[in-house]
Amino acid sequence: MPRHILRLFPSLAFLLLLLVSVLSLGVDAQAQCTPVVSGLESPLGIAQSNQGNLIVSETGTAATHSGRISIVEPGGNRRTLLAGLPSAINDVLEPAGPAGVFMRGRTLYVAIGIGDSIVAGGPGIAFANPNPSSPIFSSILALHFSANVEKKTTGFTLSFAHQVALANGQKVTLSNGGGDKLTVELIANFPNFTPNPPPAGNVRGSNPFDLVVVGNQIYVTDGGQNSVWQVDLNSGAFSTLVTFPPVTNTLFGIIGGPTSEAVPTGIRYNDGQLLVTLFTGFPFPPGASRVEQVDPSTGAITTLIGGRKTAIDVLPIREGSDTDHLVLQLASPFGPFFPQPGLLLRFETPAGPPTTVASCLTRPTSMTLDEKTGTLYITELGPGPPAIPGAGRVVSVPLP
Repeated sequence: MPRHILRLFPSLAFLLLLLVSVLSLGVDAQAQCTPVVSGLESPLGIAQSNQGNLIVSETGTAATHSGRISIVEPGGNRRTLLAGLPSAINDVLEPAGPAGVFMRGRTLYVAIGIGDSIVAGGPGIAFANPNPSSPIFSSILALHFSANVEKKTTGFTLSFAHQVALANGQKVTLSNGGGDKLTVELIANFPNFTPNPPPAGNVRGSNPFDLVVVGNQIYVTDGGQNSVWQVDLNSGAFSTLVTFPPVTNTLFGIIGGPTSEAVPTGIRYNDGQLLVTLFTGFPFPPGASRVEQVDPSTGAITTLIGGRKTAIDVLPIREGSDTDHLVLQLASPFGPFFPQPGLLLRFETPAGPPTTVASCLTRPTSMTLDEKTGTLYITELGPGPPAIPGAGRVVSVPLP
């Protein structure tokens, strides 16, 4: 066995323990998860409407402008709400487009990721793309549509001309020819990148991932800038609320440098505080990922739940005067990168230890709770990376 492989797995006993642990987790998974809908293209965000439907964002395929928003009915039937959203292959060769979604009333807020706004220039280096395929990458859109449209629409399509109009500050009203209408509005258009020398021309991309609406403010996690944006809903003015410093790389000495990027992903609002998951960057070290608590009035950061790996979403669950926290992990806690399966953990207290609710997940990305039934719905990317076209799905998990 080559020496660099031995450094990753110091002993055969450790490898066997890892294998047994993963296989045992997989057995549990078969009894815990129920597929709701499959055939999705890299689903990243999920919300539930006031009509009881699931609203799912799909980042898309290798084709540009292949992002879409889907309506998934309780029985699992999928219909397109809006197709043609900005999407393109990013600097790490994955589709990037529609990401987090948040629904309030009859308005759906959608985070649009970085797309092809930057191009890779080598390890830790990226350059601005002089001709990105959309003028509204790294943005927040608002989609306004009626309950009747949600109930019966067969879908609308956003054209490139519509994207240009949105970038120029115009609202776009779409019609599908059957009398149904959907209005799209650009709320905020973040800079695609910021300077990050050396070397000259090196940039750091802006990659909105998830969002939450609180009053007249939108809070947006940016996994490229390692920040949370604060957006005024009325004016569209935005500023950086907080930037997360690098986290300790617990695998330093085996792989990677002493620190990893923070990479904020999921965001929620609970009891006056923002809850933000830090996914962390390469080499995605075990124990370095965590859930941070951010005071939106001061930007003060405190750790709520620590010691995780690839935590990608968090959901507070209130039961009387107590609040539990669900934490979604894209990968299991063993080893570097993304060993399967993904996990759903429940913390009765932030200090833990957690209860494993589900160990049946394949690269989960987001979750929403149907409070009437106690059913949790989770989006999955499916096997990879890289993403396999059409491998994404939504599964349901009953909460105990």
